[in-house]
Amino acid sequence: MRAIWKGAVSFGLVSIAVKLFSATEEKDIRFHQVHRTDGGRIKYKRTCSIDGEEVTYDDIAKGYDLGGGEMVILTDEDFAELPLTTSRAIDVLQFVPAEQIDPLLFAKAYYLEPEGQAAKPYVLLRDALTESDRVAIVKVALRQREQLATLRVHDDVLVLNTMLWPDEVRTPDFGFLDEEIETRPAELAMASSLIDSMAGSFKADEFTDNYRAALQEVIDAKVEGREIVAPEEAEEAPAAAVDLMAALKASVERAKKARGEAPEERARDISATPISAAKSAAKKAPSGTATKSTTAKKAAPAKKSAAAKKAPAAKATAAPAKSTAAKKAPAKKVTPATKAAKKSA
Repeated sequence: MRAIWKGAVSFGLVSIAVKLFSATEEKDIRFHQVHRTDGGRIKYKRTCSIDGEEVTYDDIAKGYDLGGGEMVILTDEDFAELPLTTSRAIDVLQFVPAEQIDPLLFAKAYYLEPEGQAAKPYVLLRDALTESDRVAIVKVALRQREQLATLRVHDDVLVLNTMLWPDEVRTPDFGFLDEEIETRPAELAMASSLIDSMAGSFKADEFTDNYRAALQEVIDAKVEGREIVAPEEAEEAPAAAVDLMAALKASVERAKKARGEAPEERARDISATPISAAKSAAKKAPSGTATKSTTAKKAAPAKKSAAAKKAPAAKATAAPAKSTAAKKAPAKKVTPATKAAKKSA
């Protein structure tokens, strides 16, 4: 790494000589603009929009547009006269709890290395910040611009995080913020269940830039003259569900399936959610509620069905009895003895 700035951290009467190194680097694959037919680099000339002449770097100044075609020109001498008190110093203003700083304010990170004999005060400040569980709010001038920043500890090294000024953070102005949008308790409970099913510990090494890796593979294949194999198509995302609850439930099931949980485990987990409790409570609701009417509707068809089943059975039983009697009647024969008995009677 190459130091991009040298100065000193100053807090109270203590001064610590340090060198500044960029803590991050972009891994994006960069391209040049070239002529498609022969691969020649495309170059641009710096020309004046008024006389059309090419301009060298020595003749280029910075201009502030006032509008209406008016321009204020500033030279290097104008910038040199600006009062940058922190031009070679990192001035500590105060020490604050880290949780009080919104991450939205952070811009770029730099490592600080002690220079010369500054190792001991450097380690002293590092250990004091760790012990107090605080970060230092500082001001520093980088690239002719004064910036607000923090000093904190990361992997036993002091890290300078430049910050945006408060007026550089935009205020969100969206229409839905003025609307009264309510979420149902059941929806909130299911959303919380989805968060729980996707909970984990953040490990940065587990995440990779798949697009950059695929692009590098294409470049390597071009260089080696190999056939470029298209990557497997990603699984299409499910269509957006109209019902929010259905979408949440499906998301919970998919998250648990990804974790390798058995179906019965998932069913057990879902039955234990507040939503299942709410459904159970609805079933036990007192008379006069929607639960009662639902129960009545279910009971009525059952009663009617039972009566319908009994009626045909009775009819079927009676019919055979009548038929049997009819068959036995013709079997009786009237004999002469029988006639004589009837007369004597």
